[in-house]
Amino acid sequence: MIAQIVRTEPGFEVVAECGDGQTAVDTCVEHKPDFVILDVMLPGLNGAEVLRRFSRQLPKTRVLIFSGYQDSVLLRELLEAGAHGFIGKSAPLTELQKGIQVVAGGGSYFSPEVAQILREAMTNPAGVANPAVNRLTTREREILQLIAESYSTKEIANKLKISVKTAENHRTNLMKKLDLHDIASLTRFAIEYGLIEPPVRPTLLGSN
Repeated sequence: MIAQIVRTEPGFEVVAECGDGQTAVDTCVEHKPDFVILDVMLPGLNGAEVLRRFSRQLPKTRVLIFSGYQDSVLLRELLEAGAHGFIGKSAPLTELQKGIQVVAGGGSYFSPEVAQILREAMTNPAGVANPAVNRLTTREREILQLIAESYSTKEIANKLKISVKTAENHRTNLMKKLDLHDIASLTRFAIEYGLIEPPVRPTLLGSN
């Protein structure tokens, strides 16, 4: 849907679409786009980590976040990583179109509900601090997300091209830093801080 909207905007060309975080990083580095629309919830690497990785090599690329997850901690993390705008998925189509034009044109754009969250965060910065997350290394955050996405230690090692022992060490270290010692707790933490989306509860239909 997003690609279709962008294609209708004059002066825009869609060069690629990606379905997971690492592919998004690799594709951005390869194509060096002028403008990127990025979701927060991506398999493998979340949007903030994707942005951190490619923005180092592409400092001039303009980035608009388009996501249903809006949290003050995550918003601040995305801004620090280099995002230029943020629009919630509940926003009307006209607002998304405006955000695309403003951010791609060199400005910043935040939908009203996101702007309100940012204002509250600025007036109460202590309330959005997240020292536990900040203590994690980039690799530990990546492994935390993969654990929460139900990857085993061996699968994580294969995916990241590291040894199983190294993956186990990272896993042990992040558990100590977060003081969380089971997968369920790690998964709840990852959901709370926007690393993965909460699971969708199925709707059960029946008749009496």
